[in-house]
Amino acid sequence: MNFFKNSPYSVLMGLIFVVTLFSSCEEELTTIGAGVVATDPFTTGKEVYDVFAFNKNIEAVRTNKLPVYQLGTFTDAAYGTTEASITSQVQLPNGNPTFGNLSQRTEEDAETDDVITTIDEEETVKEVFLYIPFLTKSGSRDSDLDGVDDEFDKEPNDADNDNDGDGVSNRVENATNTDPLDPNSVDADADGKNDTDGATIFANNFARRVDLDSIYFNGKNYDDLEVNADLEVIAPPTFNLRVARSTFFLRDLDPSSGFQEAQEYFSSQEFAPSFVSDVLFDSNEDGQLVIDSKEILTPREDDESTEDVDESQAFVRLAPGLRIPLDNQWFQENILNKEGSSELLSQANFNEFMRGIHLALTPQEGEDLMLLLDLRQANITMTYTFNSYNTNGTADDVSDDEIETNERDVVFNLISGLPNGGILGNAVNTLNNEMYSPQVLDNEENASRIFLKGGAGVTARINLFEANEGESIIEQIRAENWVINEANLVFNVDASLTGDNIAPPRLYLYNMETGSPLYNPLTEQNTAENIFGLFLNYDGIVETDDDGNVKYTVRITDYINEIIVREAANSTLGLVLTTNIEAVGLANAILEEGEVDIPATSTLTPLGTVFYGSNIPESDPNFDKRLKLEISYTEIN
Repeated sequence: MNFFKNSPYSVLMGLIFVVTLFSSCEEELTTIGAGVVATDPFTTGKEVYDVFAFNKNIEAVRTNKLPVYQLGTFTDAAYGTTEASITSQVQLPNGNPTFGNLSQRTEEDAETDDVITTIDEEETVKEVFLYIPFLTKSGSRDSDLDGVDDEFDKEPNDADNDNDGDGVSNRVENATNTDPLDPNSVDADADGKNDTDGATIFANNFARRVDLDSIYFNGKNYDDLEVNADLEVIAPPTFNLRVARSTFFLRDLDPSSGFQEAQEYFSSQEFAPSFVSDVLFDSNEDGQLVIDSKEILTPREDDESTEDVDESQAFVRLAPGLRIPLDNQWFQENILNKEGSSELLSQANFNEFMRGIHLALTPQEGEDLMLLLDLRQANITMTYTFNSYNTNGTADDVSDDEIETNERDVVFNLISGLPNGGILGNAVNTLNNEMYSPQVLDNEENASRIFLKGGAGVTARINLFEANEGESIIEQIRAENWVINEANLVFNVDASLTGDNIAPPRLYLYNMETGSPLYNPLTEQNTAENIFGLFLNYDGIVETDDDGNVKYTVRITDYINEIIVREAANSTLGLVLTTNIEAVGLANAILEEGEVDIPATSTLTPLGTVFYGSNIPESDPNFDKRLKLEISYTEIN
């Protein structure tokens, strides 16, 4: 009911009521505020808590169907030498392939049928190459857009500089299709002729240099090797490679699961020498290989029917990588000559017949070389010739008929990526580690040193707060009603054990109970699509100060708030190295305690490091470098 609706004094009474109310409130507020002395309502502070860590050695880890494979040897000051080899299936382009224009059955009828165009095509292998591209840096830039990546540009912010000293700027060379890094490739007057030899210049007919990634030579990254005045590596690594036929049958599905689950293969699986046979390439006999950062250019076949155009001047451009000639005769006998046979009828039959290839890399004596390779981009290309009957468009007149020789490529992938992120085919990384020193071995006690190594290496487990009194510390923090501003785990590298080792780029911390990372993608800061530009709030990126000290800071603010504010479980955390901070998939690993899941990203790198643990006495000069949890907070007074 509206009390004022029917009252003649409604408006007047309302005004009197409001004025009286505000007058009373003003008087009361004045009384309450009298005599109060202003103070800071907030206090900020920082507390440091002990963290308990221990090491876990990996006896073997699943290493099939990986995005990246290791090949070669890598020696670490703390962990010794790791040797890595690869065994991979080879994929048919399609089941029951036809080589040439006619099927094998049709060719076999050439002598008996009445079709004049049916002939024996005489397919013959011309050349076979295995190609595996190197990994390249995704963050490579050309800041001044002069056609030269910053890594190779003497003045990366000046497009008018002349990198190769031929008198023509990078910008002009880029516009005239000459190589700004080669003084013998120049067209100063832009007449389409090379000034050095008068040859016609074709667009993009030179090999560009590319910033390579994940190549480790004698304990250094490839891009840290000594370069000359033209920024070229002075002594690029040379090595031996052996490619052989594998006789080991790699299953796609696990029979113990009723063929319902993918077959797992582990890093301890040995293939050579017991399961290899025919040698397809051996650089001990065929010549050593060398790491080259330039693109691979292969000339196209000239088309004789186009007299005005020389197609051989146009190149097929491949990213830098391994391009290895394989045995022509083997592919003639085992591929071309088996056209129409049961061995090539299906991929399953082909897997049973060929089974795959085995790759083993051996550096020069006294050297180490480890390559990380993406086999999803690898393939074997077999180029062959065949005869075909050409009627020249006059089917009724055989006088102008001719037998022509044609050329065609067949491409066999090793493994392939699927749209859903899966992998078609199978390849296994075998990793052999040197025996670790006793201090690296498993320990269940709070460690004075934390050991981490990729591949089938070492992981660490971390318990926050004190092992026996952790819950009481958590309750104490809750009672303080702190607002947690930042919580960091700080890992300092023990250089006395790592020596001049390459510092791994990043750490990956995860909840061992859930397998989930400790970063929150929804609250993260990203600046670039590479390992150093994603999830910057979480951090975990290697840092080196002016004195050469190396450390990693991992922010776990959200995780600590979950424990303190939302009373989530204080779970044991796992710590590994990572090559891709976004990769959160797990891989099965075999430890002394049994099988566990670890982040698959840690299996993709040969690198290792050693941190100071928290079990360091105060009298130790490295006490301040111990592992600790730092919590910065705001307290309401």
